[in-house]
Amino acid sequence: MSALREKVSSAIVAVTDIGRARRFYSDTLGLELEEEGMEGVLVYKTGTTHLVVYPSEFAGTNKANAVVWDCGADLDAIAADLVAKGLELEHYDMDGVTYKDGVHEAGGFKMVWFKDPDGNVLHLNSA
Repeated sequence: MSALREKVSSAIVAVTDIGRARRFYSDTLGLELEEEGMEGVLVYKTGTTHLVVYPSEFAGTNKANAVVWDCGADLDAIAADLVAKGLELEHYDMDGVTYKDGVHEAGGFKMVWFKDPDGNVLHLNSA
């Protein structure tokens, strides 16, 4: 069945402190809060999709990418803005990948990783 192929999906991130998460996702990342649901669930508009942030005792246990943004040519400027706001960008050693000023690059494709206050891995790329 291919019913999901035509449906919109949303990223969902677990956090331990919804107030701290609101400050991070609203102020640091500059996302637009579209809706606040029951028990502190926050729904942010991200392009044509949504990022749902919710409280959970299991927050930060995922060690892989939790959310990915395709930033295109804006990636360098977005990364610089995040650093200017005090965000620390991650550095991963990978074969064939260079790293400068928080940006990884492989064959013209750029990548940035950082973590939210709960350790959820967030990713930007130049797609």
